[in-house]
Amino acid sequence: MDKRNHVIYYASKTLDAAQRNYSTTEKELLAIIFAFEKFRSYLLGSKIIVFTDHAALKFLLAKKEFKPRLIRGILLLQEFDLEIKERKGSENSVADHLSRLVRDEEPLLISDSFPDEHLFHVQGEEPWYADLVNFIVT
Repeated sequence: MDKRNHVIYYASKTLDAAQRNYSTTEKELLAIIFAFEKFRSYLLGSKIIVFTDHAALKFLLAKKEFKPRLIRGILLLQEFDLEIKERKGSENSVADHLSRLVRDEEPLLISDSFPDEHLFHVQGEEPWYADLVNFIVT
């Protein structure tokens, strides 16, 4: 088995207006928290190494006091056997390119609600056996 790193999943998130005002270090931490929340069930019980080109992130987790908006995420990360290692940005060009990708159009919102009316519409017309079923039931 080779010792190279392989991508197994790409995930992304659009920052809300408040998060866009975070410092770079806080945004980097927010990305890690997002990934750990999303893949929590796969990561628990494993040694996890996070490679970053942002050296300050390594020291942020060693601090004793945190901004209130980061505390929940820091608590989540404490569940994991986590190590943060520094990797030069020049060695991680794909991640830098993806993080700086500019989109001209507004992001599409994905609605995860699915009202019953939509289900009824999907079913369409009554099936050919509906009259028979109604007759048997009554």
